[in-house]
Amino acid sequence: MMKGLTHSVRAATIGAALLLAPPAFAAEPLNINEASEAELVTLNGIGPVYAERIVDYRSEHGRFESVDQLAEVKGIGEKTIATIKDEVAVGK
Repeated sequence: MMKGLTHSVRAATIGAALLLAPPAFAAEPLNINEASEAELVTLNGIGPVYAERIVDYRSEHGRFESVDQLAEVKGIGEKTIATIKDEVAVGK
């Protein structure tokens, strides 16, 4: 009985971790001109503060013309841009 319960708990824990984990790859790049703060924080290197700054920058300056323009957002540098470059796009 205990062995079956342990197995069930382990399976449930693994299942929950898989459901809560971010996808290893996105089917489509995240459009930084339309993404919400909640969507932006799913990117490696982008936490809540940077996500808020991206949205604020976009509100103040309009659409990003290129992913490299993220360097104009306070605190986001070339290293972060290189990390997320394949995961994001500016849309059309």
